[in-house]
Amino acid sequence: MTAAAAPAVTVRARGSRQLAGTATLLRFALRRDRVMMPVWVAVNALMVLSMPKTLRSLYGTAAQRADLMHQMATNSSLRAVVGPVFDDSLGALTAWRVGVYAGALAAVTSLLVVVRHTRDEEESGRQELVSSGAVGRRAPLTAALLAAAVANAATALVVTVGLAGQGISGAVAFGPGIAGAGMVFATMAAILAQLTESARLARGLTAAVLGAAFVLRAAGDSARTDGSSVLTWLSPLGWLENLRPFAAERWWLLLLFAAATAVQAAVAYRLAGRRDVGTSFLPTLPRVLGFARAGGTPIGPAEGGLASAGALAWRLQRGSIAGWSIGFFLAGVVYGGMTDGAAKLVGNNDKAREIFRRMGGQSGLTDAFLASMVGMLGLIAALYVVSSVLRLHGEETSGRAEPVLAGAVGRLRWAAGHLVIAFGGSVLIMLLAGLGLAVGHGREVGPVLGACLVQAAAVWVIGGIAVLLHGLLPRGAMAAWGVAGAVLLLGWVGPALDVPQAVLDLSPFGHLPKLPGGRMQWGPVGVLVGLALALVAGGLAGLRRRDLTT
Repeated sequence: MTAAAAPAVTVRARGSRQLAGTATLLRFALRRDRVMMPVWVAVNALMVLSMPKTLRSLYGTAAQRADLMHQMATNSSLRAVVGPVFDDSLGALTAWRVGVYAGALAAVTSLLVVVRHTRDEEESGRQELVSSGAVGRRAPLTAALLAAAVANAATALVVTVGLAGQGISGAVAFGPGIAGAGMVFATMAAILAQLTESARLARGLTAAVLGAAFVLRAAGDSARTDGSSVLTWLSPLGWLENLRPFAAERWWLLLLFAAATAVQAAVAYRLAGRRDVGTSFLPTLPRVLGFARAGGTPIGPAEGGLASAGALAWRLQRGSIAGWSIGFFLAGVVYGGMTDGAAKLVGNNDKAREIFRRMGGQSGLTDAFLASMVGMLGLIAALYVVSSVLRLHGEETSGRAEPVLAGAVGRLRWAAGHLVIAFGGSVLIMLLAGLGLAVGHGREVGPVLGACLVQAAAVWVIGGIAVLLHGLLPRGAMAAWGVAGAVLLLGWVGPALDVPQAVLDLSPFGHLPKLPGGRMQWGPVGVLVGLALALVAGGLAGLRRRDLTT
């Protein structure tokens, strides 16, 4: 070996040591996500693949498609929600209708996977144990990004093959575009996981970046009809839109996704190499391990007026509640503002009217649209309640619950503090969504608030399932995400696919009255509330009897 070649060999050997154990960690990550990942991929792929059949029935003639393009060119509020239309082919209409949302869903899947296998592992202490073995310094981050890449590649493959199987040619750009958007946010999550010490904060910040990307794209699309606004180009979701699948594809935009992913991954690796396991670059508040008093008994150091289990739960979850509250209010304003435009877009299209009425009831078209939007917000609120309930699981598995429970705080009171935040928070965000709908549409507040409040009964059932899983099967508690994803899939694409009502009724949301505009039915609502209470009681009984999971 020459003297010049020796440094190169040393660098390669050092790089190999940095990635030692990556394959093993990747297999472990995929095994842990064997339920969550396929569910999220299936929800995303089925959302896309169900759309051509619906669009074929909605806009089957050239005149209907021409009218749609004219309506989108003149309706800025609808462009803000779904983006501009670039062509009247079935493939282009599919990309228009679900492209932005498929990219956003891929981003959510990616950030959940990456944060779970990086900062979550460090926060629980498992990463330190794993790193004591023959594992390279950058192997955990690499395995997490590869796991996200597997999820995005699966989504791209299923979408591409599925659309081709429906006779829609030219799907090669659409699937990789969705995957590219997912990987951009996967590497963004990797960066934020290095900067913050809390997995919850890393997820929240990445979700905030995703929300900002959606807002930028929406603002740009409302201003321009061709996606050329600077604001649209500042958003990765805008890149996916401007890829223009099935409409004179701009292939070079796939290179933009790849470049952004590579740059952000390099930053994440750089940050990971400059810190110790369990540390972060951003300062964090001290962990709160106790309260001043509970029931008159001193149980630990007081901090910031924390005097009960409920106060601690509020301290831990207030940031999440604030973010969801703002998001739901703004979503309500947007959906309320587009109600009249959506009614005009539907016009005399009988198939579109039937879909909205199946989702929103047999009332007038405006009320049916509002009811369908209320139902969609309810489905998303189910994700919030699962996330909030599983905070119990995170506190327990990370070991932070143990010092709290070592004092005079019982398990039921500790859990009750978090459950009040979870179930009460779901009511709060739905009420704020109703207020936003009323503001955006300019109608009476009472009926819309009532319609949103009714959704809480079904949301609580999903939360009750999460509590039951955590109490009885703590190692399988993450399956609650699968339940929420399946319910979201049924509510989102079921009506458009003419899924039998018996299947739709498997979801608790299928039993709710269609409000506003429909007739209030207290019986089904009462049954759902009772079922939710029974599920919570069963979960708390299991939690009280079993050992803590660490």
